Amino acid sequence: MDLITPDWQIRRLGLQPYQPVWDAMERHTAARADLPGMDELWLVQHEPVFTQGQAGKPEHVLLPGDIPVIRCNRGGQVTYHGPGQIVAYPLVNIRRLGLGVRELVNRIEQAIIDTLAHWQISAERRTGAPGVYVGQAKIAALGLRVRHGCSFHGLAFNIDMDLTPFSGINPCGFHGLAVTQMVELAVDAALPLVEAKLVEQLSLQLGLRPLWRAELPEALNAESVSPS
Repeated sequence: MDLITPDWQIRRLGLQPYQPVWDAMERHTAARADLPGMDELWLVQHEPVFTQGQAGKPEHVLLPGDIPVIRCNRGGQVTYHGPGQIVAYPLVNIRRLGLGVRELVNRIEQAIIDTLAHWQISAERRTGAPGVYVGQAKIAALGLRVRHGCSFHGLAFNIDMDLTPFSGINPCGFHGLAVTQMVELAVDAALPLVEAKLVEQLSLQLGLRPLWRAELPEALNAESVSPS
């Protein structure tokens, strides 16, 4: 008997402030039933913001300047989000997928590594330091949370952005950690192309069939957040 590949809904949110999207993830996760069809992937670019994870220490925020710092409930330390970076939030029931948290992290990292390989860029993970690295520089950060077997928060993948704000923090809690981005490594790394390949690879890693949706997630407040 053929196995049916479950779907997940792929939604582009455009350029958005951080807090309303985080609030929407919380609402989606709290409201979701233990049924197929509730798994989603939200793709967004955030307005400039530093986010401090649950393990975040204040001393890793060095010179934030005018960029807001928001403490959130994902895993990990401090990172930066800004335009030109793909932020992807896999909102999936990992129990139904038969995954533990460590395996979920591994599969997300592998999807990024395989996406980079499409552009002939060799990347790797590091033990004890979640994320994806090209040489000595970090190109993608991970920070997840799992509640009642369902994941939220996700990954930040540097594509074509101003990296200067990273100098105002110890990225992911590591002093002097170099960061890089796709445009420094591949001439044709346009964000929409990388985004499409990343969705393909995440779907393969998680065993889900992508269904692209034009509408915003129901959990988003359309009055305060609208696609751009």
